[in-house]
Amino acid sequence: MDLGIIAGAVEQGLVYGVMALGVYLTFRALNFPDLTVDGSFPLGGAVAATLIVGGYSPILATVAAAGAGILAGFATGLLHTRLKISGLLAGILSMTALYSINLRIMGRANVPLLREQTVLTLLEDLGIPAGWAPLLLFLLVSVALKLGLDWFLRTEVGLALRATGDNEQMIRSAGVDTDAMKLLGLGLSNGLVALSGALVAQYQGFTDIGMGIGMIIAGLASVIMGEVLIRSRRVFWATLSALVGSLLYRFLVFVALRLGFAPTDLKLVTAVLVVVALAAPGFQASVRGRIGAGRGRMKAKGGVVGART
Repeated sequence: MDLGIIAGAVEQGLVYGVMALGVYLTFRALNFPDLTVDGSFPLGGAVAATLIVGGYSPILATVAAAGAGILAGFATGLLHTRLKISGLLAGILSMTALYSINLRIMGRANVPLLREQTVLTLLEDLGIPAGWAPLLLFLLVSVALKLGLDWFLRTEVGLALRATGDNEQMIRSAGVDTDAMKLLGLGLSNGLVALSGALVAQYQGFTDIGMGIGMIIAGLASVIMGEVLIRSRRVFWATLSALVGSLLYRFLVFVALRLGFAPTDLKLVTAVLVVVALAAPGFQASVRGRIGAGRGRMKAKGGVVGART
C-alpha cells in the first residue's frame, strides 16, 4: 500500500481523534447522548474559515472556533438542565439550529481556504516541509489534548463529572451540582469537536455546510472500536483508546475506498463498522462461555470416568 495513503490515514485519524475525545467525554465519562456533534463540528469549520478569510490570524480563528463549540455545548446543556428537555432531544434541537447558524456565519454553503494562510502554512513558513506539517501538528495537538483531558478527569471537578455520569443521584446527594457538571462536560466536549472541525477545514482547504453529517457516528465508531482493542477503564487508557479507535477507523475507511467502495458508500461502511464493534464484545463473551462450558463438561466426564475406574 502506498505510504502516502497510510500517512493520510494517520493524519486524518489524529485530527478526527480530537473529535473522538469530545465524543468520549459525553458518551462515556458523562453518559450523555449528545447529538450536537453534527452541528458543532461544522460550526468550528465555519467560524475558523470565516475569520481566516476576513484576515484574522489562523491561530486566533482556531481558538475562536473552539470557543464557539463550547457555547454550542452550553446551549444543549441549558436546554436539558433548565428547560428539562431530554438529553437526546436537546442535542437534536441544537444540531438543527446550528445548521442555520453555520449558514449565517459563512454566508454561503462553502468557503474555500486554498489561498489563505492557515495553521499549516504557518508551520511551513517556519521551515517544516509541507508533507510533514499536518502530521506533526495533529500529533502534537491530539497528544496534548489527550494528556490535558487525562489531567482534568483526575481533578476534583473531573471526578465529580465522571461520578455524575456513573450515578447522578448518588453524587447529587453528596452535594455536587450535577447540572453544572453536565454544562461543563457538554461545553468541553463540543469545544473539542469544534476545534477538530476548524483543523479539518484548514487541512482540506475548505469548509462546507455538510461536513458535519454523520460525525457523531464516526466519533462513536472510533470510541467503540478503540474500546474493543483497549479494554481498560482507567482514564489514561480510555482516552488513548479513543485516539487509537480514530486511527483504526480512518485506516479502515481508506481500505474500503481501495477495495472499490464509492465515497457515497462510506456511511454504510461506518454503520457496518459500528455494528461489528458493538457486537464483538458480546460475541467474544459468548465464545468464551461456550469454551468454558465445554471444558467444564470435559472435566466432569473425566471425574466420572476416574470415579468408575
